[in-house]
Amino acid sequence: MLADVILLAVSFAVILAGALLFTNAVEWLGNKLSLGEGAVGSLLAAVGTAMPESLIPLVAVLEGAPGSDEVATGAIVGAPFLLATVAMFLVGVAAHAYAKRRPQGVGLDVHVPTLRRDLGVFLVFFSFGLALGLGLPDGIKAAGAVVLVGGYVVYVAATLRGGGEMQSEDTLKPLWLHRTPLIFDRTPQDDPPTLLIVAQFVVGLAAMVGGAHLFVEEVVTVAESLGAEVLILSLVLAPLATELPEKANSFFWVREGKDTLALGNITGAMVFQSAIPISFGLLFTEWDLDHFGIVSMALGLAGGAIALIALVRRREFTLPAVVAWAGLYGVFLAMVIAT
Repeated sequence: MLADVILLAVSFAVILAGALLFTNAVEWLGNKLSLGEGAVGSLLAAVGTAMPESLIPLVAVLEGAPGSDEVATGAIVGAPFLLATVAMFLVGVAAHAYAKRRPQGVGLDVHVPTLRRDLGVFLVFFSFGLALGLGLPDGIKAAGAVVLVGGYVVYVAATLRGGGEMQSEDTLKPLWLHRTPLIFDRTPQDDPPTLLIVAQFVVGLAAMVGGAHLFVEEVVTVAESLGAEVLILSLVLAPLATELPEKANSFFWVREGKDTLALGNITGAMVFQSAIPISFGLLFTEWDLDHFGIVSMALGLAGGAIALIALVRRREFTLPAVVAWAGLYGVFLAMVIAT
């Protein structure tokens, strides 16, 4: 057990180090591509960190082991549910914890159109995925998958067009891999080579993915030793262990007051996870949701609705919203454990 605890600590340290490299590289890459902050957070950061976890359903289906459909479906619906509840909760807690450091306190300095678009599209996509899982014919499910993929393409185009202003170079920290032991006074105006930025992006992402997978292995080992069922692993532990660590990016961005990047990293991943993985589920699994899947998706939609009200309309990390996000996840966790 001591070895597992040590490995968990090591994996978490690797994830945090990767997150520091990744966030720094994403900001510079967005600057090189002349993308608005909204597009950087909702596309570059969100898809980059969400993509690895999206392979879990694919691997489960290809292996074809007993219960693979259950694992795939649980991973597909569990990830956006987690983002809409626990990830939002942690970002809200971080905003309150660093309120004195942040120029805007617990208020929001965010590109509202991008945030509104992300949350609105998520609510539509996730609701659509839920409806398609209520015993509809396979033909309708296949058509629904096409609609979701097409809708995501439209969303990407809209985000690229309306991603807000570029991040000012004055707010960019020097690229980590562009620093040398002999030069400690590099200014944010230094222009690192694009190849070096991409290299740091890949290294940071690889560190987060590697650390997250080590974290998952240790969590699963502990869960199995405690006799946890496949359902708990697929709906609770797998998304919690894979999605949450890689959203450490948002923690660092919130601490620095870069709310557009921090929230875009979460809401953009919510849109991606509610479109592409669900499309895969519609085409390659039964996609016949049981009561756990239905409840988790309903609670995820509630978390998204709360975010829309608190973050877009009130433009603040309100304390009631933070408590509500925690409560939504707590309700589902209690239901699963009690079963």
